[in-house]
Amino acid sequence: MSPAAPKAPRRFWRDRRGAAAIEFAFIAPIMMLLYFGLVEFCQGYMASRRADHTASIVADLVAQSDATSTQDLTQVFAIGDMIMRPFPSSELSIRVSSVTRDDKGVAKIDWSRGNDKALSALGKNTVVTDLPAGLIENEESLILGETEFKYTSAFGQVIKTPITFTRSYYLRPRTVNKVACSNC
Repeated sequence: MSPAAPKAPRRFWRDRRGAAAIEFAFIAPIMMLLYFGLVEFCQGYMASRRADHTASIVADLVAQSDATSTQDLTQVFAIGDMIMRPFPSSELSIRVSSVTRDDKGVAKIDWSRGNDKALSALGKNTVVTDLPAGLIENEESLILGETEFKYTSAFGQVIKTPITFTRSYYLRPRTVNKVACSNC
């Protein structure tokens, strides 16, 4: 055996060429996971915020009017679809309803209209039990805008089932005591 043979293992451990490539190989997968995780979180958050905004805009547009009709509400729903862009409007369900609390304190639906997706219209005189306390007094009315959006991850291998974002938004009518719907 030559005298240089025992020095080869020591020389191998002291040689630092290629250390950066090995460190990068260890760190790159973690950095990629962080990057794609942040992209996914931002996309989901943006979808949630747009669904929230759609509920508020729908309720606000109806609350500003003296009266409405199914044709008017169809146009309002189209505005909601535009707000959701670039997300698919096919996954967005919108419902707007007028709720009045009677003299006995029972909140009931005056009229309701949905965009014919998951949130369908509620029947007239349906009792509404989930209004926040103190929102309206007896003989007062409000407009309830609701949205439901099924968010499907761009990385379907990680999050296989859609996440559903729901939002309810309450507004009092601005110019009248109760917004009427002529053909709802």
